[in-house]
Amino acid sequence: MNATVEIIITNTNERVSVPQGSCLADLAKQRQSLCQYPILGALVNNELTQLQYRIYNPKCVRFIDITHKLGMRMYTNSLTFMLYKAVRDCYPEARLSVEHSMLNGLYCTIDMKGTQQEPSNIDIAKTVRERMLELEKANLPFEHRTMLLGDALKLIEHENIPHTYRLLENLSQLYIQMQSLDGTPHKLESQLVPSTGLLTCWDFRPFEEGFLLQCPDPYHPEKLSLYQETPKLFNIFKEHRNWVQLLQVPTINELNRTVRDHQEDHFIHVAEALHEKKFATIADQIYQRRDQVKIVLLAGPSSSGKTTSCRRLAVQLAVLGFKVHQLSLDDYFLPRSQTPRDANGELDFECIEALNIPLLNDHLLRLFNGEEVKMPTFDFLKGEPVYTGKTLCLRDAEPYDTGILRPQPLLLVEGIHALNPKLTAQLPDEWKFRIYVSALTQIAIDAQNVIHSSDNRLLRRIVRDFNFRGYSAYDTLRRWDSVRSGEEKHIFPFQENADIMFNSALLYELGALRPLVEPLLKKVPENTEEFAVAKRLLNFVELIEPIDTKYIPQPSILREFLGNSAFKY
Repeated sequence: MNATVEIIITNTNERVSVPQGSCLADLAKQRQSLCQYPILGALVNNELTQLQYRIYNPKCVRFIDITHKLGMRMYTNSLTFMLYKAVRDCYPEARLSVEHSMLNGLYCTIDMKGTQQEPSNIDIAKTVRERMLELEKANLPFEHRTMLLGDALKLIEHENIPHTYRLLENLSQLYIQMQSLDGTPHKLESQLVPSTGLLTCWDFRPFEEGFLLQCPDPYHPEKLSLYQETPKLFNIFKEHRNWVQLLQVPTINELNRTVRDHQEDHFIHVAEALHEKKFATIADQIYQRRDQVKIVLLAGPSSSGKTTSCRRLAVQLAVLGFKVHQLSLDDYFLPRSQTPRDANGELDFECIEALNIPLLNDHLLRLFNGEEVKMPTFDFLKGEPVYTGKTLCLRDAEPYDTGILRPQPLLLVEGIHALNPKLTAQLPDEWKFRIYVSALTQIAIDAQNVIHSSDNRLLRRIVRDFNFRGYSAYDTLRRWDSVRSGEEKHIFPFQENADIMFNSALLYELGALRPLVEPLLKKVPENTEEFAVAKRLLNFVELIEPIDTKYIPQPSILREFLGNSAFKY
């Protein structure tokens, strides 16, 4: 008699007995009705697994499609591999680099050096796209194979992928998992969908100096993400890429080499100096408009370093003769009893309606009229604003002596909704200087495996929440989807309103975060769905050499998350 094992299909909490050694792909065919779109993979004991997986012991299985955040990651990663394969087939000597994620997909470049001809980007895109369509129609399987590290290195060396080779050769494990498509191997940092025939929604076209690999809309996966012009955001990515080239750290491997060569202290100082130079440039731009600007509005998503950015910008502005007054939008939250709720009935702290906008505008108008205003402080424990006697006035209490230079008052307002026109609708636009801050990481795992900016911010938030708010990594991961949803609705649509963007990512920070975030991620309970995200984050965090935080200066943006900052928050 064939042995059987019990599995629990958590989509429906159904308990079924299956023959030992059953393949998830066969079970997925039988239960396709559990998902709206084709099943792409599964969470087996809350760990993301490809459908080639075979079951030999009792397991909890949750089938996922593209509407699940990890299903979308599988889809995008598989699409990247299909693009890589198409480029290799069409231009064997060319090098594909996936530079960074965008609102619409992934920005890529193809280095044609070494090829016999250098066609235009239009011709390259057409040729590669046609090959990708052929691969899709062929419905080729993505194959997975566990092999000795030495054997995997030989494959990677033959493929001539130097960044990947140098990363893998420093691993200490004996076996690793390799993926392949139609005989072309690679090492990708995510599970893949079963076959190319499932990748039916995508586009590949010229974009700026490179190419855009467009991906499905996460809310309507049968359609491509609606294309949005984001020239300012793209320019800040270009600027950061120049920094990467200047410091010669395009991938984790180069960062690790810096640490192994004991050069991390110098590397940190240079990265911090680049930040300081950018703050000085922003202050100069505000100074050039000093006859008009009365208020600086600084916004950005969660864990982008907005608060420290305000403090450091205020110092640079003081050098130019401004008397800077700071105001946090967090102090204008409505009482919890008046806070709007989201579609799930949960308190929605991310929407602009959670702020007391009439009170804020009343205070702003009075401040610019020279009045002294009693300022609220939001008590997060009580869930309501309190008045502690704190006041703010933009004019000086005592007149200056004749002939003495008078500092120019400037109000610096920080908060996630600062760029939303609704927030300061009663103020003239010419009074405003708008800044968007985000951590747009440019360092990658290797040339085809990007580290998403949202992951960079999530690691920052996990460390900060543990250090200063008493939250576990599980608590932070459980809230993260809601935070991200709020950003997409209430922050990202207004980022192009900025007069200038500031990238708060530091090229060394992943190494500094690793020793703090790694043990926190390892404590995420296996019996939660958040375990799958924790494992995914650990997969790339563990590739990074740790950096001692003693080298990080106290004014650094990273100190906002690590602690021991020069600034008070």
